[in-house]
Amino acid sequence: MTEVKKLTNNKEVLAYLAAKFPACFSLEGDAKPLKIGIFEELAQRLEDDESVSKTRLRTALRHYTNSWRYLRAMKAGGERIDLDGKAVGPVEEEHQTHAAEALAESQAAAAERKKKAQAEQRATAPKRNKAPKQKLTSKPKVTSKRKPKQAPQPKLQAAQSDDLKVGQKVQVKAGKQPVAGEIIERDRNDVVVQLHNGLTVKVATDAIFVAQQE
Repeated sequence: MTEVKKLTNNKEVLAYLAAKFPACFSLEGDAKPLKIGIFEELAQRLEDDESVSKTRLRTALRHYTNSWRYLRAMKAGGERIDLDGKAVGPVEEEHQTHAAEALAESQAAAAERKKKAQAEQRATAPKRNKAPKQKLTSKPKVTSKRKPKQAPQPKLQAAQSDDLKVGQKVQVKAGKQPVAGEIIERDRNDVVVQLHNGLTVKVATDAIFVAQQE
């Protein structure tokens, strides 16, 4: 004979009830108002069920009906249901009022517990030692940064097309300042120059300059 496992806590009992009576109990989402006196109906339906005792069943049912989602579901005019999910009568106005008061008290108690726990946590947390600020006895010396002297730029003159040769060092007009480069290819009126930054450009001869002869 297989030994029946006893359900020992509210979580196990409620999961068991939700599986056995899914039209009545739920573990997530909106809860449904239960029939007044549903414990007697539960005790009768589970009379031969050895997995849960009446004491454990009563405790779990009280836990379920005191949950916030169940108390929020207690709205006047809403239908109460039996174990099979059948409507057996409406929720009365006084029951909604009682549920709202119980919800407010429960939420206030939870907030107070959280506040107390946070205070205890702050009290036991190690205090951080703040390093003392150092006083400056004198103003730090400011060293002036002199810009390095730039080497004088060679004087340039427009290059003659016939004088340009592969391998010749030239200056290419690009923006405000000419860019140094080397001719790597001649193509009629165009010249291919590899600039000192690695780029290769194709320019007209009138954009090329050479150092002016002293």
